[in-house]
Amino acid sequence: MGLFGSRAIRRALCGLGAVCVLVACTNPVPGEPIARVGITKETVNPAFINGTDGGEIDQLAATVVTDVQQYWRENFEPTYGRPWQPINGFYSVDSNDQAGKPPPCTSHTSELEGNALYCASVDSVVWDRAALFPVINTKYSGAAVLLVLAHEIGHAVHHRAGIGAEELRKQPERYPTILTEAMADCFAGATLRWAVEGKAPHLRVTQSDVDTAMGVLMVLRDPVDTVDVDEATHGNAFDRASALQDGYAEGPRRCAGMTVQNRRFTVSESAVTRPARGYQQSVDAISAGLDRWFGALVRRNGGQWSKPGTGSGASCGGQGPASFCVAEHAIRLDGRGEPQRLHEQIGDYSIGALLAARYGLAAMAALGRGVDGAGAGRDALCLAGAYTDAASRGADGSATLAPGDLDEAVQVLLGYDYGSRDVAGAGIASGFDRIAAFRAGVLGGAKTCGIG
Repeated sequence: MGLFGSRAIRRALCGLGAVCVLVACTNPVPGEPIARVGITKETVNPAFINGTDGGEIDQLAATVVTDVQQYWRENFEPTYGRPWQPINGFYSVDSNDQAGKPPPCTSHTSELEGNALYCASVDSVVWDRAALFPVINTKYSGAAVLLVLAHEIGHAVHHRAGIGAEELRKQPERYPTILTEAMADCFAGATLRWAVEGKAPHLRVTQSDVDTAMGVLMVLRDPVDTVDVDEATHGNAFDRASALQDGYAEGPRRCAGMTVQNRRFTVSESAVTRPARGYQQSVDAISAGLDRWFGALVRRNGGQWSKPGTGSGASCGGQGPASFCVAEHAIRLDGRGEPQRLHEQIGDYSIGALLAARYGLAAMAALGRGVDGAGAGRDALCLAGAYTDAASRGADGSATLAPGDLDEAVQVLLGYDYGSRDVAGAGIASGFDRIAAFRAGVLGGAKTCGIG
């Protein structure tokens, strides 16, 4: 069916009035909320949608699915060698209408509450216009609606390409759910890039809209107790963001070539289960692992390492909640409460990821590399990713990461530029780019960051 994160979204969309119910309240620059603007240059009449009420939400959805199908008319044949076949039907549902006619693949309208799906048996895309799109359009933007619908149409793509219901049933090891979900996320990323490039006939999507669209993945991720063989698995935030970024950067052929052999999924990799830790306990535990891992990295590359001093106080050079003070050779945590706030609102590895990036700067300084400029911030994030991967496997000398920590890192990097700031406080504006730098280290290790 291709439910778009059914378990997560029902948990997250519990009320329109809840503060930050959609998790991060993401900001490209701390304290400045993302502008939410319409993404339609002109709207498409939703009359072709079954069950439509003709309202603004279905106008937006009609415009999106019209343009997404145009993308596949242009790109399906170059990718798969045969023409695109239009999707058979689209259905809009008011999940609050108890007497409403059930859409395909459901027995009651309430089954679709807060969701969208691709129903393969009738080749149709279905969505909840009452409890899904109004929420994400308000909390994020129309670009998030585009991402959801492009994901569901992505399922129609892999079905047309030969990975259909029969293949999924007969070969679950070859085509696990998490693989086809990653393909759909990847196809959505490729479509998003096309729209950002101004090629969509009716949509106007900017680079800044990409971060808001990615924000919805924070709530549509799988819970931390999910395993990658679960039939409902969609991937954690890191997996989903990774798939989207692959499609965005490399296009639909990258998505079409995904297999269980060439795709790494981190949703159930972390083997550590531990109780929640308080703020100072988290800082102490994470710092110990950081010192061991980065010290070994520096020494392996011919440098001299001494553990940075620690303390609290004003940020060095405007680096944010965690800073590397070059002159003092110290890591300083902002004493005004921002680290504690991140710890409480996101989780302990939100500040852990920022500390890892500051240790990255310290390691770069120890090896005589520059620690200012955009490249320095990018490399620091890359090294933070390399450390995070090592810690998730216990390779930092003490297994300090637990399930969910990787998602906390993705969340803080999408929402804030802190981790990407160089020693002078200049950061990377795009959350998409910050996650890409971090992800490079997670998947490729320190060598990807230019340090062996």
